[in-house]
Amino acid sequence: MGVKIFAGRATQTLGSNIASCYGVALGDVKVTTFSDGEFQPSFEETVRGQDVFIIQSTVPPQDNLFELLLLMDAASRASARKIIAVIPYFGLARQDRKDQPRVAIGAKLVANMLMAAGADRIMTMDLHADQIQGFFEVPVDHLFGSTIFIPEIQKLNLDNLVVAAPDAGGAKRANSYAKILNCGLALCHKNRKKPNEIAEMTVIGEVEGKDVIIIDDMCDTAGTLTTAADLLIERGAKTVRAFCTHAVLSGPAYERIEKSHLTELIVTDTVPLRQASGKIKVVSVDHLFADVIKRMVNNESISSHFVIP
Repeated sequence: MGVKIFAGRATQTLGSNIASCYGVALGDVKVTTFSDGEFQPSFEETVRGQDVFIIQSTVPPQDNLFELLLLMDAASRASARKIIAVIPYFGLARQDRKDQPRVAIGAKLVANMLMAAGADRIMTMDLHADQIQGFFEVPVDHLFGSTIFIPEIQKLNLDNLVVAAPDAGGAKRANSYAKILNCGLALCHKNRKKPNEIAEMTVIGEVEGKDVIIIDDMCDTAGTLTTAADLLIERGAKTVRAFCTHAVLSGPAYERIEKSHLTELIVTDTVPLRQASGKIKVVSVDHLFADVIKRMVNNESISSHFVIP
């Protein structure tokens, strides 16, 4: 049984690193682009009878999602034995339910399309909503950013550490970190009037004189993150750092981070950074994904990567 690892254009660097950590060369994919913007990816090597891992974060634009679907369809039609979609960042995950009338459940639609394209298994990391795993009729390996972040936090050697959630939705994740690190917990409660815009925010918990670490699954416009950081400093926090798995960082995010009271923002490379920043540190997930792929191929347990909820 052979294994081949390919990557879409949005995740070439991470895909190459994962393949290298696994011990194989990244597979050869050619993408033909037509004058009107239509594109057609193709495998430039045989995949017949192989276990094919296709790595692509479905970060906007949605061409990245469609490229993943086309690659999966191509693998299926080329007689791949199994097709595993490795999606480090699962886009549209914020659309996991009908939270207002007449809206789509985008995450469910994406799940349907992935299965229609031939997915035998899905591998992803820090879904915005855990219940998205239930949208699939195939196994989902949901990896946790905490596997990467906990050691990084421990390296900081902070004696007066407090973990903070940037909003109520992140309370469970932050509480898990606080238990593992045996430290205090704070909660930033925000009210929104519309997406990407915060009306007001308050802090629940003792942060005066503490080194605060904000935990979140993703950072988009950085509005919530920087508002929380500034508020925590106002409440007497000594320093404020943030650990966010997916560095989407759209719109004014970089400018907000530079102007904020954040000491540092630590992210993974599930989404490539658009620009460098002295306040942003990137920790790679390549070894984690490569190890899980290796265990999967060898039919070994991967439960050791799920001990931190």
